[in-house]
Amino acid sequence: MAVNTSADTPMPVGQVSRLIGGWIDRLGAVWVEGQITQLSRRPGAGVVFLTLRDPSQDISVSVTCFRQVFEQVADVVGEGARVVVLAKPEWYAPRGQLSLRATEIRPVGVGELLARLERLKKSLAEEGLFSAARKKPLPFLPQLIGLVCGRASAAERDVLENARHRWPAVRFEVRNVPVQGVHAVPQVVGAVRELDAMDEVDVIIVARGGGSVEDLLPFSNEELVRTVASCRTPVVSAIGHEPDTPLLDYVADLRASTPTDAAKRVVPDVGEEYERVRLLRNRALRCVEGFLDREERGLAHALSRPSMEDPHRMVDDRADQVAALLDRGRRTLGHLLDRADSELTHTRARVVALSPAATLRRGYAVLQRADGHVVRDPDDVTGGDALRARVAEGEFSVRVDT
Repeated sequence: MAVNTSADTPMPVGQVSRLIGGWIDRLGAVWVEGQITQLSRRPGAGVVFLTLRDPSQDISVSVTCFRQVFEQVADVVGEGARVVVLAKPEWYAPRGQLSLRATEIRPVGVGELLARLERLKKSLAEEGLFSAARKKPLPFLPQLIGLVCGRASAAERDVLENARHRWPAVRFEVRNVPVQGVHAVPQVVGAVRELDAMDEVDVIIVARGGGSVEDLLPFSNEELVRTVASCRTPVVSAIGHEPDTPLLDYVADLRASTPTDAAKRVVPDVGEEYERVRLLRNRALRCVEGFLDREERGLAHALSRPSMEDPHRMVDDRADQVAALLDRGRRTLGHLLDRADSELTHTRARVVALSPAATLRRGYAVLQRADGHVVRDPDDVTGGDALRARVAEGEFSVRVDT
């Protein structure tokens, strides 16, 4: 293909096509896996035309084979079947079209599909995509529910009717997409991403009414599983196929057995909620009434006590005690004062009786020398000494006569 060309010396289309064909002819045969989306078997024609599509991507390629090659698998292969073909790339120069010339076709069996799904399941589980810690709780009462399902399908009808029967005010944002076939995965993934981007959507339900293992393959697609794992909105899987669980059931935040079950588990029943509210109100009323009854009995018991029936009784009792104590104090103080007065009188009498003045009133006299010393001994004076004599009524001078 490395040729020298320019705007002045362009290469003819035919030559370009032949060069491409020569390069492709050098390619060897390759085993290719895909899903048959179109199958053309014209009566009498020796060639069968197929379109092989990648189930997980929007890519397809034309495949041709001789009738005898296809006849070997014609009983088990049709549109929608997954096959593995051994084919060699071919270039049809007149139309500039690439195709694969198949020399062998092998249908992909259910057992092989399940084995691949099991390997993918194990790989995703090791990454933690199925961990219970990642699962988000569903809102109690979603205001807007996103629904991904087939157009006019029984799954859509079951979800909508059961949800609105349980809670008439619930609203839905529905995305109708293919739920099987080659277009299912990209459209389901796109619908989930679109609903997850809407802030008003509270929960997303992906629903389908069951089917064969082959029909449910889109819901085990790795891209869909990773998309659901990355959603910030809780996702409910309602595929409705019990024997073989698609991988979507493991990564979803809630797995419902059927679309009807999904509606029941996502939307609360208005009658049940009314009954629950009624029971809670009755229970609260009984609790309040019981509390008031206990408080009233306690108040009545408190009011029946003597201190509450006659509040002044305690004060009156204490007043009598205070009066008695005051009277007793006064009597005790009076007795003490009387005793002290009597003792003072007796002491005063003794003091008076023993005082020098009392002795003088009995006729005695006290002789004092001029310096004031009392004469106690006759030898203390001599003749002619001037003394002072002190009697009860006064004093006078005397002289000693030898």
